[in-house]
Amino acid sequence: MEATGADLTVPNIAMRVRHPEPEDYDRIIPILNEWWGGRSMSDMLPRLFFVHFRDTSFIAENQGGIIGFLIGFVSQTFPDEAYVHFLGVHPNFRKHGVGRMLNDRFFDAARQRGRHVVRLVTSPVNKQSIAFHTHIGFQIEPQDTKLDGIPFYRNYDGLGNDRVLLVKRLPD
Repeated sequence: MEATGADLTVPNIAMRVRHPEPEDYDRIIPILNEWWGGRSMSDMLPRLFFVHFRDTSFIAENQGGIIGFLIGFVSQTFPDEAYVHFLGVHPNFRKHGVGRMLNDRFFDAARQRGRHVVRLVTSPVNKQSIAFHTHIGFQIEPQDTKLDGIPFYRNYDGLGNDRVLLVKRLPD
């Protein structure tokens, strides 16, 4: 199914899935920190992602507006890899399959571009993200440092910005 403008239903949720447009940045940035429980996240999602990575990124919306988005891209350095930079689902639509559906769309886009490994990072304090991604088949990459039993890379994104590294191998 073509991703742009595709109407579909995730159990009991009618939505439209499409690729983002540059103007979607202005719709997502004001809600971003709220969706992350007040954590400051908007600096991590510059407009350039809505301009340069549209073909491998997706927005889910219903009549009430945006209910989820995934910003991802294929690696220019590693020819077999793709990367999920951001996945956000409106808090009222979590645990309804929206995040899984957006990831599946990205996995398909990655495979179409010859990628079979998907990577992402998240904060060790973001237990929801870790639980969701491991539930859909991502594996945490081993590290020497652990928090609550979860391995993480200390100072991955600069001093004090620890990250959990996750990887998923896509079937052919």
